[in-house]
Amino acid sequence: MVDGEEIQMNGDRLQAHGGPLLAGVDVGTTTIKAVIYNLQGQAVAQSRVRTRTYYPQPSWAYYEPEELWQQVATVLREAVAQIADSHRIVSVAIASMAEAAVPLDDQNRPTYHAIAWFDQRPQAQAQWLNQTIGRDRIFEITGLPLQPIFGLCKLLWLKETHPEAYARTARWLNLADYIAFRLCGVAATDYSLGTRTMAMNLHDLKWSEELLGQAGISVSIFPPLAPSGTLLGHVTADGARDTGLSSATQVSAGGHDHICGALAVGVTQPGILLNSLGTAEAVFLPLDRPLTDPQVGRQSYAQGAHVVPDHYYILGGLHTSGASIEWMREILGKDIEYQTLIAEAAEVPPGSLGTFFLPYLRMGNPPHEDPWARGAFIGLNTDVKRGALFRAVLEGLAMGSRDTMEPLFQYSGVAPLQTIYAVGGGTRNELLMQIKAAVLNKQITIPAVEEATALGAALLGGLGAGIYPTVSAALAGLQYTQRVIEPDPTLVDLYETCFRQVFQKIHPTLRSLHHTIHDL
Repeated sequence: MVDGEEIQMNGDRLQAHGGPLLAGVDVGTTTIKAVIYNLQGQAVAQSRVRTRTYYPQPSWAYYEPEELWQQVATVLREAVAQIADSHRIVSVAIASMAEAAVPLDDQNRPTYHAIAWFDQRPQAQAQWLNQTIGRDRIFEITGLPLQPIFGLCKLLWLKETHPEAYARTARWLNLADYIAFRLCGVAATDYSLGTRTMAMNLHDLKWSEELLGQAGISVSIFPPLAPSGTLLGHVTADGARDTGLSSATQVSAGGHDHICGALAVGVTQPGILLNSLGTAEAVFLPLDRPLTDPQVGRQSYAQGAHVVPDHYYILGGLHTSGASIEWMREILGKDIEYQTLIAEAAEVPPGSLGTFFLPYLRMGNPPHEDPWARGAFIGLNTDVKRGALFRAVLEGLAMGSRDTMEPLFQYSGVAPLQTIYAVGGGTRNELLMQIKAAVLNKQITIPAVEEATALGAALLGGLGAGIYPTVSAALAGLQYTQRVIEPDPTLVDLYETCFRQVFQKIHPTLRSLHHTIHDL
């Protein structure tokens, strides 16, 4: 811990050198980012590195925990080096992808890889949970659909396939928890990430002894739960050495990346929708309380705890949004600039010459519960060149967003849609955003926030450090502009026809074929 004299010295430095700064880290599927902000939410330093992911066989993916920590330490060190006095950085918090965790032994050594959130290997374990407990009961407790990506399925897979590793596993830390633990030595999970383990009771915000007991997993393997923004401790000597942060810097509990992004742009109240466009895409709606209709889970929608205390959310989205664009570019040629592809796509008439893209490259998106779903191009002919293919991908992503969004508003307890905010790397693709606005026939507001997910984490760090007394106070001080994308009225009817008459019929038509392909 830091003694009182060092804290006083740090306070004197803050006054002398321009005031406090907040660090936020985003451990994402594609990149790891460290960003340092002033209290107005403006980035003053940042660094990023591509997330190292290993793919040992189809449908499997993992991260090496020590390598992940070294990547985070590197981007923090590079960002901190851009600040003349590191003591100005009063806090740090971590946001990360969910459904990925590090199993540690009693000496805090990894017992296995960190299985990626989108890894599909625990299919048998998910089926066993359905037969043993039932997906409706699991949804009733956790607010989650029964899918193999969630932490409980991965723990069961580890237990059944690597019993020696499981026997040595003393704790299970989500990626953000693991990084915070490496920084300050305190193990904890915030509610927003705890939700995604499928081991937490969403209604009392505690680990579910009933569910874990039936699954044969000890509650003790999970760390204490804490609200996002809870102060965990100060950066340890080892953490300071690795990252360049001062040992006076305070570490707070962060949260799930999409939810931290929602915080950064003020999406905390019902009726406001956040469309977060990254490697995966989230369609995120705040709720006053969790929904109890089991159909929510049967349509693969997930619920969870917001990073704002006493708030909840419902989440749909696309598992491969930015990933579809990256996949298409890789096929067409890695040396092609994105702007070249976007420019060529913009020259193609809306409708992509009758070509449609189904963006199910990992599994079915809500409202379709189909782990074996596959992507598809429909309507190809010899007139379809590179630009038409790329435009078809963008249009398919926009229609996929609408497909996952519309059913949410049929549920009692979901407020009518008032505003759509969009954040993330995908918002820099102006053509995609124009297509999306026309497909949705809705205005989309894009805040000019520098890395919303990292900013949300930084705000949580500021709350834990006492820089902000409340979430409202933190949001009130932010200063950023925004741009608005209006739907092109000349395209609305065309896209309405494309969506209703073609896109929504592709998956039901191909579903049996997907299962046949999987069995080959």
